[in-house]
Amino acid sequence: MTEGAQQIELKFRIYDGTDISHNTYASSTGVASLKQHLVAQWPQDKSIIPKSINDVKLIHAGKVLENNKTLAESRIFYGDFPGGVITMHVVVQPPLAKKKSEKKSEESTKQNSCACGIL
Repeated sequence: MTEGAQQIELKFRIYDGTDISHNTYASSTGVASLKQHLVAQWPQDKSIIPKSINDVKLIHAGKVLENNKTLAESRIFYGDFPGGVITMHVVVQPPLAKKKSEKKSEESTKQNSCACGIL
């Protein structure tokens, strides 16, 4: 059996503990494709809704998965749980929130700096 033919059963857990999009995927499936599927299937009754794949982070075994990799390259282990389902955690973080937090950290760095002159 080739690597691309291996099937991985995944479900995705969002911030409030709800599981969404339980399905079986080929190990050759790209992380970006999974994110597109999640954004399209996202429950509309939630308070936080991602607008694009850049708003979504997938976490498996404590690692954030990269968009440009496949499930196999991300080392999603389908043999660990024979017949079991692998749960991935989904974090929604819109780019706007990232920019605000970066700006705040820059401002706090500026506020904490000291400019003393000795005469």
